[in-house]
Amino acid sequence: MDTTARRPSASPARHRPAARHALAGALLPLIAAAGVAHAQTRDLATQGIPLDRIAAIVNDGVVLMSEVDNELTLVTGRLKDEKAELPPENVLRRQVLDQLIFQELEMQEANHDGIKIPDEALNNALQEIAQRNNLTLSQLPDALAQQGVDYTSYRDAIRRQLVFELLRRRDVLQHINVTSREIDRYLAREAQHPSDTSEYNLSHILIAVPENATADELEQAEQRAAEVYQRARSGEDFGKLAIAYSNSDTALQGGALGWRKGTELPTFLSDAILQMKPGAVSAPIRAPNGYNIVKLNNVRDTGERVVVDEVHVRRILMRTNDLQDDATVKQKLEQLRERILRGEDFSGLAQVNSQDPGSAGSGGDLGWASPDVFDPEFKREVETLPLGELSEPFHSQYGWQIAEVLGRRRVDSTDELKREHAADDIRASKADEETELWLQRMRDEAYIEYKM
Repeated sequence: MDTTARRPSASPARHRPAARHALAGALLPLIAAAGVAHAQTRDLATQGIPLDRIAAIVNDGVVLMSEVDNELTLVTGRLKDEKAELPPENVLRRQVLDQLIFQELEMQEANHDGIKIPDEALNNALQEIAQRNNLTLSQLPDALAQQGVDYTSYRDAIRRQLVFELLRRRDVLQHINVTSREIDRYLAREAQHPSDTSEYNLSHILIAVPENATADELEQAEQRAAEVYQRARSGEDFGKLAIAYSNSDTALQGGALGWRKGTELPTFLSDAILQMKPGAVSAPIRAPNGYNIVKLNNVRDTGERVVVDEVHVRRILMRTNDLQDDATVKQKLEQLRERILRGEDFSGLAQVNSQDPGSAGSGGDLGWASPDVFDPEFKREVETLPLGELSEPFHSQYGWQIAEVLGRRRVDSTDELKREHAADDIRASKADEETELWLQRMRDEAYIEYKM
């Protein structure tokens, strides 16, 4: 028995299948990537059959052997469909279990912090999936059933994927800082490298290194990275090597990162990738998360967007808690709205009442931004709200809020906009590395005991 013990946590237990990358691609890839279990009856106690076995203890929760088996079946089927060479089953099973452990930790974090996805937001995501597959939302359950997938399980998987994205935005993306000096360097590099306007299709292998690694652990990781690199360079299938050896969140996708703008490449990879030709594999690149090996699959040219629609909006955000339910919070916002309509200062009320740490201090002012940066419910509200009109209280995945649109504009590629885009691209280039570090820290701080 392989047992790893780490610091216990008091997070509640949740059991769930994989739900990575559930919102991209066609229907069949969606089902495989979402890791939705086929329809099954798990309550077999009345038949005298053992319910399940535990594959791993994760804090106060568990990953069940049935979850590993179901996900292993789905991953194996997808890899066969893609004609990928499969690693030994024990290697693939461990990769599946590790991914399920990560996802269990993410759900425990979300449950501990009270992060929930409203049914409206979930239905919007499912509507988008249906539209991408030329279906209506009402047709989606039948389309899934034809492929042996239970619609309820599929909804749960998509909800979990949305929770992951919220956690990542809150714990990773919002904490990525970009300095003026970084923007200056970026713009200078952009002028020197026209290839930054291209997009790159990448695959990635991460040989992780713990934050407090010993000299022996560092040496072992370096040796493994060198071995994997030599095997990839000599022609072994990169996707198979990623499935077998990568510690990245994309391991079970064969390390595929998909298409990335040159300006969005992870900072520690960009210099190497810009010098590579399609089909080339980079030597191991040392970074805080470990040793990274990258294969450049393809390159394509892309144009830059030069005109952007922006809105200037302010809001007051309030959340439910143990003492205040939805009705109570909504009523408080209705009262605040009436006070503003009677002439009280929006900014002053936002400073006192808003629970948005990013805007409360500035009177709820979110500044100028593209509506696309907001969550779907907020975006829909501000896009239809008349200029200068105060919205009724509405609910989004972040809580209850009222909003006012102060202005709308269409801007071209001015120096200011170029710097804003540069900051966004730099932030995106840091996101992958910071996400891997975040996941690794979450695992390092957890109590995990393998039972298989």
